[in-house]
Amino acid sequence: MSAQGMRVESDSMGNVEIPEDAYWGAQAQRAAVNFNVSPLRIPPPFLRALASIKRAAALTNRELGALDAKIAEAIASAAGEIVAGRFADQFPVDLFQTGSGTSWNMNINEVIASRANELLGGKRGGRSPVHPNDHVNKGQSSNDTIPTAMNVAARVEAAALIRALERLEEALELKAREFAGVVKLGRTHLQDAVPMTLGQEFSGYREQIRKSRGRIERTFPSLEELALGGTAIGTGLNAHPEYAARTIAALAAEYRIPFRRADNYFEAMAARDSILELVGALNSLAVALMKIAQDLRLLASGPRSGLGEISLPELQPGSSIMPGKVNPVIPEMVIQVAAHVMGKHLSTTIACQSAPLELNMMQPLLVYESLSAIELLASTCRVLDERCVRGIRAEADHCRELVDWSLALVTPLALKVGYDRAARIAHRAFAEKKKVRDVILEEGILSEAETDAILDPETMLGES
Repeated sequence: MSAQGMRVESDSMGNVEIPEDAYWGAQAQRAAVNFNVSPLRIPPPFLRALASIKRAAALTNRELGALDAKIAEAIASAAGEIVAGRFADQFPVDLFQTGSGTSWNMNINEVIASRANELLGGKRGGRSPVHPNDHVNKGQSSNDTIPTAMNVAARVEAAALIRALERLEEALELKAREFAGVVKLGRTHLQDAVPMTLGQEFSGYREQIRKSRGRIERTFPSLEELALGGTAIGTGLNAHPEYAARTIAALAAEYRIPFRRADNYFEAMAARDSILELVGALNSLAVALMKIAQDLRLLASGPRSGLGEISLPELQPGSSIMPGKVNPVIPEMVIQVAAHVMGKHLSTTIACQSAPLELNMMQPLLVYESLSAIELLASTCRVLDERCVRGIRAEADHCRELVDWSLALVTPLALKVGYDRAARIAHRAFAEKKKVRDVILEEGILSEAETDAILDPETMLGES
């Protein structure tokens, strides 16, 4: 007899009490109790990908005569509802669970079977007429389905990140053009170096984002290789010979992405190198974003006692005690996100090592780390673009003033008078708080016209 508001279902281990209105079944219930260690649950993009696989698999099995048409269509309808966003509250299993992701796979198998039974006129729950293993999971194993859904979700979600990067790249390109005529000091080791333009500096940031985008895009062919059809360990046991090719073709048509069968099922299931490749590219992007954000903070530092070469958009008060203080809040947010993603790269590296023999045993963590990194980076790039980069202003007069006082202007003089003499001039200018130009004229090294020509920063800028 079950408690009030509960129903009893059974699996191979015996009876389990389940909330009466739940769509999940015995195995998901056991997992929900066993693994209740965090607030993290199945990521929505991964759930949608998993439901798409179940739908495509059911229709393929119908075509192959492996599933009754009515059962297959009910499974496909139920899976389609999950793809559309229904039943999101029916997945109680913690992220941290059995390493193969079997609990997530059984959770969706049970929810789909339960809903399919409703659609066929039966009751919610149960294992008849639609069975979660015999019908919903037909031709599949958690061991090939979870890696497949992981790749599908990562490949789909990465497209949104690419769009955000394209917009950020565009914003940086616009600033590079806008600041093309703003002469400023370059800096190495945080010390004054030779002149450059602010546009050249921003062109470097644009190029970092462009190359980061390219690194991510180059992972797409690896992500498009799917383990589906390998079943338990890569041999394809219990799957129809045509099942994998047809189901993957259906997924490719649905997403308009050239998904294909893995070149080697044993590699695709035992190793998660494609995900590590992707997260490695995401880590490179995080490093680029941190460098850019740190630079923006330095260039905007002050406003009166720092570099002050640019002004960032003023978005909110920066201090609870100092009136009028405004902080570089967006770059600081970006820096924290970048550090967080770098941690995900380490976590992913460790997880990909945990693949004894024929199966990786940290797949749920890999799902979470990769998808959350993609989502977080996409959102961060959009905010950096819209709330920071597009509103940056150049402080051109201050930039030029710093150039005029720079000791690095002596650099081209070394070609005329030698390195040692040029260095002595720079040291004297620093010690006496004079401009390099004034010291050169006082020592009679060059005429005024020659001095102005050789110290003209416009001649030191090189190519844009």
